[in-house]
Amino acid sequence: MNTSWKSLLAALCLATLALPAGAQRAERAYAPEDLRGLAYNDQVRVISLEYQEQSNGRRIPDDQLRFYLDQVNRSNWGFSQIKSDIARSLGGSGGGGNYPGYPGGPGYPGGGQVVRCESKDGDARRCPTQWQAPARLVRQLSKSPCIEGQTWNSQPGLITVWKGCRAEFAPGRGGWGGGGNANDYSVTCSSVEGRTVTCAWNARYGQPRLIQQLSRAACVEGRTWGRQGRSAIWVSGGCRGRFGTY
Repeated sequence: MNTSWKSLLAALCLATLALPAGAQRAERAYAPEDLRGLAYNDQVRVISLEYQEQSNGRRIPDDQLRFYLDQVNRSNWGFSQIKSDIARSLGGSGGGGNYPGYPGGPGYPGGGQVVRCESKDGDARRCPTQWQAPARLVRQLSKSPCIEGQTWNSQPGLITVWKGCRAEFAPGRGGWGGGGNANDYSVTCSSVEGRTVTCAWNARYGQPRLIQQLSRAACVEGRTWGRQGRSAIWVSGGCRGRFGTY
């Protein structure tokens, strides 16, 4: 009997060794949905592994990793949201689902017409769009500032970024009208410690839009910032941004 068990165990070991390398790989980015319960180093590990798996071994960019860690610890992003955003950034499907107010999901600015444009190593990058209207910045991804006219601009069917600006853009929206000089007017509004803050906005300059994200926390219209009537802007979730008009 002992000889039979030894023979069976030997056969199982040989069968395991015969498996393809991919089938033997045990270290995958499996993680609980609530990443906030993990230690910081474990958060880094699972996010990095997920990016590596989806990108066929590439290393996650440092600023993208920092952005995800911020979203986990400040905005309570779950693992499925991280997974879905990585897939979208790489041009994949992700399988993580769509989330209200989340890139590609219902309620997200642009309604799925979102273009990611990235300046690598400070070089200029031109990104085609499917719309002809002026573009607007909906989420800055880089530590380098994205300021319209200084590190990015748009023209019909095209966005250009430079000096390290990495961001997501959507079609611009028409203003309310008004007679002010929009280029000379902007308001900086900051959510301190995640609290909701309201800042005055002069309605004669039209509809506010985000022209520069100043915080590491994401400023996403409808989720972490928006208008309050015609004469105020609100921000929350750590968003700090500079707002101007078209």
